[in-house]
Amino acid sequence: MPQTLCFLLLPGFSMMGLMSAIEPLRVANRFRGELYRWRLLSLDGNAVQGSNGMSLNVDTALELPTAGDSLFVIAGFEPLASFDHRLAQWLHRAEREGATLGGIDTGSFVLAEAGLFAGQRLTLHWEAIEAFQERYPRLSVTQELFEIDGRRITSAGGTASLDLMLTLIGRDHGEELALAVSEQFVLGRIRSRQDHQRMQIASRYDVHNKKLVQVIGEMQRHSEQPLGSQQLADLIKVTPRQLERLFRQHLNETPSNFYLTLRLDKARQLLRQTDLSVLEVGLACGFESASYFSRCYRARFATCPSQDRHEHPAASLA
Repeated sequence: MPQTLCFLLLPGFSMMGLMSAIEPLRVANRFRGELYRWRLLSLDGNAVQGSNGMSLNVDTALELPTAGDSLFVIAGFEPLASFDHRLAQWLHRAEREGATLGGIDTGSFVLAEAGLFAGQRLTLHWEAIEAFQERYPRLSVTQELFEIDGRRITSAGGTASLDLMLTLIGRDHGEELALAVSEQFVLGRIRSRQDHQRMQIASRYDVHNKKLVQVIGEMQRHSEQPLGSQQLADLIKVTPRQLERLFRQHLNETPSNFYLTLRLDKARQLLRQTDLSVLEVGLACGFESASYFSRCYRARFATCPSQDRHEHPAASLA
């Protein structure tokens, strides 16, 4: 029997995430017959508009998948705007019926809000990871392209959905088929889940000094309680003066200014993607003084935090 995959499209869903998931299934069927079927669902059975403004018709409203089927929630910039008790109940019923549940792009928000993660690894689009961790601090979030952990499957969206489906095709029907499908999309290789969503530090900042790459990674991991220059230097076994020279030589920047920029960029993401107060955002990014946070924010973005939020209101997470 063909395997059925259901895709629940929430308003503002990622069209790229959806198409990257369906197209490999279509090509697999072309080579081997009907291995897969897919159905598009919406909350009310009506067409759903994606984040790109295009609308898609669906097959049905909230129809329960059967045991062995997979159900993927696909969301976009406002993953919880349509979340309610009815949707949560339906997802729990699908889980009890034996369906594998998944999230694409920010669909993991919906499963997490419904309480459907119990220790499994999960991922979602990198831009929403900080907001997700603030809202669900006990869940195990990674920056991998996708995660397959028991009956939970999550993808970062975009082209990561393509890699996910190629992996599932290879698992279920052999690597030869997965490679044949991959070649139809002119892919150089099938990325594994361990491929990070964003460029690695060395590529992103065009630095190849191992000590510098290491210390930038530590800065990223310690944004809520920033480390001092001596602590950072100790981590890579150099003196603070040598640390300063590394940043000057490779980035034409001081360690303190670079660290501050990282924290302010995180603050902007949280302001625009969560309902945390401005004060809470500042604290989450290592600013104990609201006035200092506001001054630094204005210096970097030419606007104050409250004004930035007013002009770019956070997604509804109620």
